Amino acid sequence: MKTYNITVNGVTYTVDVEEVGASAPASAPVAAPAAAPAPAAAPAAPKAAPKAAPKAAAGATVVKAPMPGNIVKVNVKEGAAVKKGDVLVVLEAMKMENDVCAPADGVVASVEVAQGATVETDAVLVTLN
Repeated sequence: MKTYNITVNGVTYTVDVEEVGASAPASAPVAAPAAAPAPAAAPAAPKAAPKAAPKAAAGATVVKAPMPGNIVKVNVKEGAAVKKGDVLVVLEAMKMENDVCAPADGVVASVEVAQGATVETDAVLVTLN
């Protein structure tokens, strides 16, 4: 048993740690099987990525999520005409509702999210023509 003094944020704690010698050999066999599935998982990821990326038409304006959050409200439908500054989607992040507005005048080509969806940063929300 070894005793250490650890200081965290100016407060000193005394900690007793028991040394276990049998843990080192057990780690080596665990690492080898864990490494084998990793190469198999790597090729699977690129196959999933193209599915997630929506295709935008040439010259289309893509409106992306500025931060991760939940879609509270979708204010537009495909084919709707919007003006610069119109609220397209309401995104809730950290208990605050954020309006995602149209960056330019246009017509909604596609709506990529639905109310209640969870999105990550830079996820495509709406495409405008």
